[in-house]
Amino acid sequence: MGQKINPLGFRLGTTQSHDSVWFAQPIHYSENLQEDKKIRDCIKNYIQKNIRISSGVEGIAGIKIQKRIDLIQVIIYMGFPKLLIEGKPGRIEELQMNVQKKLNCVNRKLNIAITRIANPYRHPNILAEFIAGQLRNRVSFRKAMKKAIELTEQAGTKGVQVQIAGRIDGKEIARVEWIREGRVPLQTIRAKIDYCCYTVRTIYGVLGIKVWIFVNKE
Repeated sequence: MGQKINPLGFRLGTTQSHDSVWFAQPIHYSENLQEDKKIRDCIKNYIQKNIRISSGVEGIAGIKIQKRIDLIQVIIYMGFPKLLIEGKPGRIEELQMNVQKKLNCVNRKLNIAITRIANPYRHPNILAEFIAGQLRNRVSFRKAMKKAIELTEQAGTKGVQVQIAGRIDGKEIARVEWIREGRVPLQTIRAKIDYCCYTVRTIYGVLGIKVWIFVNKE
């Protein structure tokens, strides 16, 4: 059961909370959902286009959205906020303008805040981005997976599992390779597990990366 379902949706209300907090009538629900996707896509595209990242890690652990009648509050959790804050001044204002143009929100104010997270490699999104960057640079997938697990262990987690699927190393037949270190109890609802699914485009085709991180047991 715990393996057939998204680990985050499985734990909603116990160890996991919603990434978007708002209330809408059934008629307007789909509009709000599409609006959330536009906000997230716009932020990710802006960071990819405007910031030169040497390591290949953008450092976005998550984007939380809170909506009120007259305000949209967006909180970006970043492992390396220097990428966005340093360099060109007024980057956050520019990002805010871009998102407002995309949404066409006339009656509502948009506010974007950046929160720094202490251990970036404890978050599966950042870890998946790191593995994707290594695979793009033609690093062996086993080496990339082992390095990612080392980084996670240094960040102080109880267990991690990494899975890569697709035409690994350019082989003719697609296959699935995975590696686990420590405990990853997927069927225990009380266990706080972070999960991420990430796609990376390589010269051989698209590879899928899945990362499970067992943070702690509440």
